[in-house]
Amino acid sequence: MENLGHLALLLAAAFTAGALNAVAGGGSFLTLPALVFTGVPPVIANATGTVALLPGYMAGAWGFKDDMQSPPGLSMKQVVALSLIGGSAGAALLLFTPDATFRKVVPWLLLAATAMFAFGPQLRAWAAGKNAAHATPSATKAAAGMLIVAIYGGYFNGGLGILLLALFGLLGQTSLNAMNGMKNLVSALLTAIAVAIYAVGGIVEWKLALVMMAAATLGGYLGARVARKIAPHVLRWGIVATGLVMAGLFFAKG
Repeated sequence: MENLGHLALLLAAAFTAGALNAVAGGGSFLTLPALVFTGVPPVIANATGTVALLPGYMAGAWGFKDDMQSPPGLSMKQVVALSLIGGSAGAALLLFTPDATFRKVVPWLLLAATAMFAFGPQLRAWAAGKNAAHATPSATKAAAGMLIVAIYGGYFNGGLGILLLALFGLLGQTSLNAMNGMKNLVSALLTAIAVAIYAVGGIVEWKLALVMMAAATLGGYLGARVARKIAPHVLRWGIVATGLVMAGLFFAKG
């Protein structure tokens, strides 16, 4: 019965995470804690949850394929290359992170990701203001920023979308559709290369990942369909509350 209860929890978490990612993001706030709660070691839980959410990122990238445009200072090839390099580095770093260390780091990462999500609009506005006040950053600074965010995404996926949107705004991108398109593309690339490295490193619970992947995909499809019926501020603060509760639980367990 306990195993069935665990399976039901993971399916519900993945379904809801897929719906959240389709609407506003924040799905990682559910998949990682749910996996850890059912007894999966933190590092493996992080990798497995990332695998489960991969189809959603790929679908999002495909949906914005006509709007994609690289940000000023970077070509599309550079964005792709930096995403793959940074994602690989972050994923490799996760492989060498002991479970005990990652367990201590997770609540801080969740808290930081929650803060980024909560203040996402202000963060993007700040980035746009910085861009308006100064010249477009140099290609070197643009590449460095892209690489740093990519490393973060390969290591820990939470809050990645907010960081990417802020980065693209800071680099001078103004079209929201173009920014969202690039955000989805980079997220898909980061997740794909990270999943490949996780698989080689043997830190993915594939049975759980595949079951959760199906639930997350269904959740993403239905979430997109009902998105217009839910007030954006309700979604945002619901996700923030979830992130704070999950971070608190990890702090308590640590």
